[in-house]
Formats: sequence, structure tokens, C-alpha cells
Amino acid sequence: MSLLNTFIPALSRQPAAHANSTNEAGPAVRPTYELRETPEAYGLTVQLPGVTKEGLDLTVGDGELRLVARRAWKQPEAWTTLHRETPDVPFELVLAHDNALAADKVQAELKDGVLRVSLPKAEALKPRKIAVS
Repeated sequence: MSLLNTFIPALSRQPAAHANSTNEAGPAVRPTYELRETPEAYGLTVQLPGVTKEGLDLTVGDGELRLVARRAWKQPEAWTTLHRETPDVPFELVLAHDNALAADKVQAELKDGVLRVSLPKAEALKPRKIAVS
């Protein structure tokens, strides 16, 4: 790919909107994410460019993990925007789970536009060594 092609807007970059998630800013966009698993926990990494901690709401319970986020765009003083491809639409991600999480031990960190969530498994799901007599 030539350097010139990286500056051509691609229609495939347009966010896919959820039909049932709307508010005053328009339909919510599902952020890109990665879900991993270890014997002890699940790990969720979500790309949230431009989102601050104040613009983030993360809840776990009732069989779902729900993330709602909004990036706060402010026009810098003395600047005139000529082109902008970062829309002011909310992000929303809802993942169903089987209530086998230790919800009281969930930890999350937002750094440099990346949210990392550690979702420990409930004790009943963790592998156990069985002593044989």
C-alpha cells in the first residue's frame, strides 16, 4: 500500500450502529474488543479512543457485562476543524455471561484509550486439585 492510500477515507471504517441503542447523539457504536481466558479469570480489552474515566460506565451483574462510554470532543480554542472522522457517538458493549463471575473482585483500568477488565471466575469454576486417598 502506498503512503497516499493511507490518507484516503475508507467507507469500511464507518461504525456499525446498533438498532436498539439510541440517544440524543445518535445510535451507539460497538467498540472493538478482545476476550481472553485463563483458568482463574477472563480478560477483556476494549478499544475506547478519546474516552476518559468520567465518560465511562461499566457494570457487571444479572447475567451481563454492560459498558457505555462517550468520548468528550472539545474544539481547541483558535482552531478551525477542516475535517473530522471521530464522531460524537456513544460506545456500547453488552456481553452475556452465565453468572459464574466473582463480581465483587472485578477490576478495570483505562489507560491511553484502552480499557482492561479482569473478570475473576467464581470459585466453583476454578480448577481444583483433588486428593486421592
